[in-house]
Order: sequence, then C-alpha cells, then structure tokens
Amino acid sequence: MSRLRIAFFVSGNGTLFESLATRCQSGELNADPALLVSSSAKAAALERAQRLSVPSVVLRLSEFASERAFSDALLKLLSEHRINFICLAGYLTLIPPAVVAAFRNRMLNIHPALLPAFGGPGMYGHRVHEAIIESGARISGATVHLVDDKYDHGPIVLQRAVFVRADDTADTLAERVHVIEHDLYADAVRLFADNRIEIADRHIRILPGKRA
Repeated sequence: MSRLRIAFFVSGNGTLFESLATRCQSGELNADPALLVSSSAKAAALERAQRLSVPSVVLRLSEFASERAFSDALLKLLSEHRINFICLAGYLTLIPPAVVAAFRNRMLNIHPALLPAFGGPGMYGHRVHEAIIESGARISGATVHLVDDKYDHGPIVLQRAVFVRADDTADTLAERVHVIEHDLYADAVRLFADNRIEIADRHIRILPGKRA
C-alpha cells in the first residue's frame, strides 16, 4: 500500500483524532491526516482539525434523501481528497455498506472492550463499561479492529487489557480504558502504515518489522 492518506470520521470531542493526527504530522506515523469527516456541525473535533490545518467536512445522513445518496457523497468526498485509509474515532453514524466495501481491510475502529465480548448493536460508549461492571468481569480493555458489515465484528488487529477493580464504577473503568486507547490505536495505524499486516479471512498476521 502507498503512503496512507487518512480520513478520520468523528462525531464528538475528537481527542483521539487529535492524538493520531498529531502523531502523523510529527512523523511518528508514516501517514498523512488528510481529512476529518464529522456527523455534527457542533463537534469539537472540527476546531481541533482547524488548529491542525486538517481539512474538515460535515456530512449528516439526515440531510440526504437516501442512504445511497449519502454513500455516494461520502465516496465522492473521499476520492476528491485521495483517501486510501479510514480511521473511525468516535463516529456514531453507521458506515454505508458501499463505503465499507470500497475500503475493505482499510478501515479501522476502536471499541472500549475486549471483543468479541461486550460488542454489537447498542454497545458503545458508557453503555459498554456499565455492562462490564454489571457482568462481574475481571478484565476489560480496548480493541482495534477492521470494519466490516456488522457492528464490532471485523478482524481484530490489536487488543490491550486492563484489570477491572473491585471498587470500579463505569466511570473509573472508562477512564482507565481511555488512557490506553490512544497508544493502542496509534500502534495499529503504524502496522498498516509500515505494511506489516497480512489478512487471511478473519485472521490477521503481524509481519516482522525492519531491523534498524
């Protein structure tokens, strides 16, 4: 794959976007933060993109006559910006199937649990941590995975675990998971940027890096 030109899809604050974009711009990641796509005109991520000089566009599904029209607009936008990779970073709109197909094995998402546990429709944000606390699970964490046509179902790229403490609440657990998410996502992007990912069906093999 040629050098990554990444579109970040965001719906809210955008701290994860800013972390990844900054690492790209510093040279830590061999990739270019080429576009921010927001589902909300009020998203704080738009201000972060402006500060980082990353082009940004607001596209709302509700403003299109159909999912097909929304999908066509997204694909046109991505083509205009020569995007070859997508990072979902707190994006709360379902990606249209045509976009998923066009970016097969080139679209990442992060989930605040160890998939396949605590994933699927309705399991996002704080709901995930609440469900983990309620279940009595002893370990949680975060998962970076490829996106396919099902919620939280694509092949797993990387995972990192945190212990669930006896006195944890959903809030305290969420804080500790959030701490590991930025580095974990950056590590996953680095693997793709350095062409160290080999995909066979639902299994991902991480190839050795070049020796210094």
